[in-house]
Amino acid sequence: MWDFNITSAFGMMARTLPFIVLRMAVYFGITLGYILVTGTGAGIGYGIGGLGDEGFRASSTMWGGIAGFGLFGAVMYWMREYILYVVKAGHIAVLVELIDGKPMPHGRSQIQHATEVTKERFPQASVLFLIDQLVKGVIRAITGLVRGILTVLPMPGAQQLASILSAFLRVAVGFVDEVILAYAIRTGSTNPWASAKEALVLYGQNYKVMLKNAAWLAIIVYGLGLLVFLVMLAPAALVVYLMPGAWAAGGIVFALLFAWSVKAALLEPFAITCMMQVYFKTIESQQPDPEWEAKLEQMSGKFRKLKDRALGAATQETGEEGGGAHPA
Repeated sequence: MWDFNITSAFGMMARTLPFIVLRMAVYFGITLGYILVTGTGAGIGYGIGGLGDEGFRASSTMWGGIAGFGLFGAVMYWMREYILYVVKAGHIAVLVELIDGKPMPHGRSQIQHATEVTKERFPQASVLFLIDQLVKGVIRAITGLVRGILTVLPMPGAQQLASILSAFLRVAVGFVDEVILAYAIRTGSTNPWASAKEALVLYGQNYKVMLKNAAWLAIIVYGLGLLVFLVMLAPAALVVYLMPGAWAAGGIVFALLFAWSVKAALLEPFAITCMMQVYFKTIESQQPDPEWEAKLEQMSGKFRKLKDRALGAATQETGEEGGGAHPA
């Protein structure tokens, strides 16, 4: 079936409880922010609607809620780099050390320790974010291989099956990019671009194992997410009912937000921990295959850009070392 150990994954999550609490505070806080700002927007719209008839009031309330939701969404869009840097990368840094059997340092909190490790590997949040975006693009290209293989098979409905499977795998690999970041942290590389490139080649040459486990985790994570969504429909509907000029769709939107917050705070770290187990176990004693590097370079512009950045960073490093060796 799958190659990860669920009991071990839960054990590591329990040992990183400070980060689980931090994730819950961040993601449930985001959900609460959406509700409060949307409600405020709806309330303002309701007040403006008092200048017209009932139809105008209902319309202005709805558009006020939509405006509030959109405004908070824009704020979260600009906060995504910070969340990736502090919350996700920090949690990965601690999980990597636990997988390697390293004890947590004494006298420092997990979060403080993880922040220092993240800053050592990725001095700027913007660098980590750009690497993450490039990695996602390369992973999508690797996932596309499966569709390409299926479309050439001489079987009826292969095209439709390939489209369905490709769509499912795009969802399934949603947390794989963080496993690639884990490799950069684990190797202790001072060139994060190069370590991400190497990690992607190793991922590509083991894509069958990785996609199989990603698919199982997608079923588990999104199945539990659907259960949370159904459970949260009732309280979400109550929140909408308490808003002025409540609209039926609001209950579904807020239930989706609650389900997303549970997924991001609890289910995603579980999935990432499992994928890290599989990845590190699979690539053990392996070296990046030059044929796979050439294949990725051919199929993905994002990989070529990542490789160029890695070479640029290596050249800069060499120049700095050379400059330091011969002071003026």
